[in-house]
Amino acid sequence: MKTSFNKNRNLRRQQGVVLFISLIMLVAMTLAGIALIRSVDTANLVAGNLAFRQGATLAADSGEEAARTWLLTQNTLSLYNDSPVNGYVSNTPPVPSWEQFDWQNLSFPLPAADAAGNQVNYVIHRLCAITGSPTGAGNNCMTTTTSGGGGGSSMGAGVQTVTGTAVYYYRVTSRVLGPRNTTSYVQTLITV
Repeated sequence: MKTSFNKNRNLRRQQGVVLFISLIMLVAMTLAGIALIRSVDTANLVAGNLAFRQGATLAADSGEEAARTWLLTQNTLSLYNDSPVNGYVSNTPPVPSWEQFDWQNLSFPLPAADAAGNQVNYVIHRLCAITGSPTGAGNNCMTTTTSGGGGGSSMGAGVQTVTGTAVYYYRVTSRVLGPRNTTSYVQTLITV
């Protein structure tokens, strides 16, 4: 009889141990679930921020296009001098950083934000050392030449100098302020 009494007593002890282990496993699974939820939330925030940044970068294209259109509508002489109202600078001053640039007074804001809430400003810098005529003394402008054609064979006989018209480079910098404090800067070189 002694043996059956000891068996019952051991079974009761084991049932308490299983309950304790089950509670530990339940706490561990709860902590793992909370960690998974936090990880998914963080991943969603990162993906959302990347989408806002990409949207802001794409919105900068409207600033680049507006600056290009403005440049194409100007006569050559008007590009010799600054036009702060239009976001145009006829030389390339040193810019310590675009975050410190005076976007409020020296750039041109597009009239309205896009559907995503991105506000675009642009500034155009003519890539010349000084203001004035690009062919003036000391005005080392970045230029390229349009091809005017030439004749001759590929063997070198009858080689002619290719002449053309000089075109000047302009740097367009667009700044986009978007939702969630998104800021994006895009630069493009344009020849006119």
